[in-house]
Amino acid sequence: MTQTVSMPVWVFVLILLFAGVTFASHFLFPSVRWFFRKRAERVIAKVNKRLQRPIEPFKLALRYDMIQRLLYDPQVTQAIVEHARSEKIPENVAFEQARRYAREIVPSFSATAYFGVGIRLARWLSKSLYRIKLGTFDRKRLEKIDPDAAVIFVINHRSNMDYVLVTYLAANAGALSYAVGEWARVWPLSAVIRAMGAYFIRRRSRGALYRKVLARYVQMATRGGVSQAVFPEGGLSLNGLLAPPRMGLLNYIVEDFDPAAREVIFVPVAINYDRVLEDTILIKADQSGTRRFKPSMFAVFRRVGRHIILRMTRRFRGFGVASVSFGEPLELSKYHVEGDSDLTHAIANELMQRIANVTPVLAVPLVSRHILNSEPILIPDLEAAVTRSLASLNERRVPCPRRKSGEVVKDAMSRLTARGLVVESDAGVSVTDQGRAVLTFYANSIAHHFDAVAAKTDEIAAVAG
Repeated sequence: MTQTVSMPVWVFVLILLFAGVTFASHFLFPSVRWFFRKRAERVIAKVNKRLQRPIEPFKLALRYDMIQRLLYDPQVTQAIVEHARSEKIPENVAFEQARRYAREIVPSFSATAYFGVGIRLARWLSKSLYRIKLGTFDRKRLEKIDPDAAVIFVINHRSNMDYVLVTYLAANAGALSYAVGEWARVWPLSAVIRAMGAYFIRRRSRGALYRKVLARYVQMATRGGVSQAVFPEGGLSLNGLLAPPRMGLLNYIVEDFDPAAREVIFVPVAINYDRVLEDTILIKADQSGTRRFKPSMFAVFRRVGRHIILRMTRRFRGFGVASVSFGEPLELSKYHVEGDSDLTHAIANELMQRIANVTPVLAVPLVSRHILNSEPILIPDLEAAVTRSLASLNERRVPCPRRKSGEVVKDAMSRLTARGLVVESDAGVSVTDQGRAVLTFYANSIAHHFDAVAAKTDEIAAVAG
């Protein structure tokens, strides 16, 4: 028992390593997990006291448990069998493929990440870049929403800032779960996005198995009362116009709806900006006829560097106003469609119409519209045209600037001139060659308020197409 045993150094190191792992797995890791679990429970209890809609138990489920529940759902299991049969592959191979889809989709929500970091970062970023204005906002109507209902915020997609802006403004309502595209699947951004409760979707996937896994997750989350945010246009607007709605996620929710289980309420949300951060990138993508608009790393670093220099030299004056309006909520149980028309299609069109009705009219889009319509135009004539437009918008209760027309024109002109988009001469204000596409992009965001005052969504969609 006291004899000396000699062994190679590498064997001794391996023994120590295995001993350390065993100790950690049996003693250290459980203690660490217990510590963080208790801390998370305290954070959730504290946060729920100030939220209008407390965090749902479904959202707090362990990610592993949620993945297992999704994989063994009867509909997903049937889809796995059918996929294996159609592709002529073993069922265990199809099952592993479904597991990869589930791991890709299911988030790992962290209350600490969302409320401790995410909300604060969203508030700082929103306020540091824009002047935030609320357009249409019926607080009493929104507060009366059934607390047990699953609330789905349906948002038009103007910029990647949409996520940040809505997260900040809806901070007191509850934790939103976003459907995000493949752009966010890059490490380490993917881990942060999952911790914020977002789930990934493949825009271009047409596989039946993937669609079934995604559909069942969305349906489970909805039945679990998770507050969600979706962008029915399916992507950023490349030309500024409202695009026709895509039915995918909305159809998953509608086809699984059971009024006896839980009400579903859609809240239309309209966003508009004086300056969209990605405007030139989106315009180039529209001109090229493709949705591929991945900027080079050099271009990204150049823009970020220029922005930092402007801040350090105190020359950054912000990107103007970012405005958010909340439209009239739509209760799924009370929405009836006459005849045999498709329910999802009718709901999607109705939601897009409600978004269009409350889309904020801001200084840059309004002035851009009048300059394009009447260039060259003298400043007094421009102010008179803006005055008439504001009067008409106020009569129809469309959210618009409350400032005097002279201030609106001055603010917009200073921004457009600083970017070299317009020039002013004795003949009046004219658009530069590089500015025409940009002004059109912003004017399109409010075109439906003027060119189609009584237009329905089908007409707006036709213009967008």
